Amino acid sequence: MKNKFKVKEIQLTATDISQRIQQVQRQLGGTIHQKWGEYKLEVDNSLAKGYIKFIGFDWGVSLIDFNIIFLENIIFISGKSAFNPIYFFYCIHGYFEHKFSDDASFQKVEQFHTVITTSNLKHTHQIRFQKDTLIKLNTISIVRKQFLKKRLNISQMLNQKLHDVFVDTQHEKEFAYYGPINLRMADHVKALQDSKSEGLIRILNLEGAVYQLLSMHIKMHNTFEDLKPIIAPLLESELKKIRQLAKKMTKDPSRKYTLDSISLETGLSKAKLQEGFKFLYAKTVNTYLRHARLEEARDLMRNSNLNISQIVYSIGFTSRSYFSKIFKEKYGISPNDFKKQIKVDLDDYLNLER
Repeated sequence: MKNKFKVKEIQLTATDISQRIQQVQRQLGGTIHQKWGEYKLEVDNSLAKGYIKFIGFDWGVSLIDFNIIFLENIIFISGKSAFNPIYFFYCIHGYFEHKFSDDASFQKVEQFHTVITTSNLKHTHQIRFQKDTLIKLNTISIVRKQFLKKRLNISQMLNQKLHDVFVDTQHEKEFAYYGPINLRMADHVKALQDSKSEGLIRILNLEGAVYQLLSMHIKMHNTFEDLKPIIAPLLESELKKIRQLAKKMTKDPSRKYTLDSISLETGLSKAKLQEGFKFLYAKTVNTYLRHARLEEARDLMRNSNLNISQIVYSIGFTSRSYFSKIFKEKYGISPNDFKKQIKVDLDDYLNLER
């Protein structure tokens, strides 16, 4: 019988992004694509299927995104060298396991949970992925000396424990924080992954999104250190139902949603629905639905030939005047003026192309 914990080890020692992805490629195979400083390793073989993306920024921060199924048990090993970053992990799908090389056992990190960790010069990180499990993992790594030169204002955000970790540029201390469920972060990660911009605009968008995610990790740990436990009003399974419902509202905002119908659909009481939406999105159910419909309306104005009346009724509103009122409240411009502005921008673009 095969040992299910037999693993293939991948050592990450390089500081340079291109060298690190080459280290992974030497072990997994696959093809590397590079564009505007963003590297994507695509793999489709007997070891793995999917991709890993790497991108580095000039302030000591790197972003690594996993969207992959490993077909063997895999361990990524890093640390115990001059390159020993702080890692911020967020598990979007599946799970992974983490430990330091001197620990007896792994700590399991499940979907929608976070980790902040760094090793010392004596030990390594070990990140284990179980075979045949789709893993989607967002990882931010920070090289401290380089980061502190560029982002001195970060100290204003840090509690004492994290501050000590950031200024430990000699890598003397080991640190690990395993955070609770955080569904809000999932939407920010998804927005980062779904970004369709290109070139310099894409790099700037990614950089801003990474900084926002980093801030969310830090704020969560600050709450923990202040002895203010993050108490969700619902069970984890109930919060996941609400997130699925919110995604459905975003994809199909025109459907007629009522508290009665979605309570029946999800099996959650009206009170739990409201509490869950407030906890995850700081909005009531109706406010969230209205937001989703307005976002859809704005997209339709940009990308379709529908007039405003057609758009209003296609997304589930029954009053054009009410739609115009709340659209202007949210975006600071009337729907008519917004549509005119799109036409002006398009005409200017076409003139430049001629």
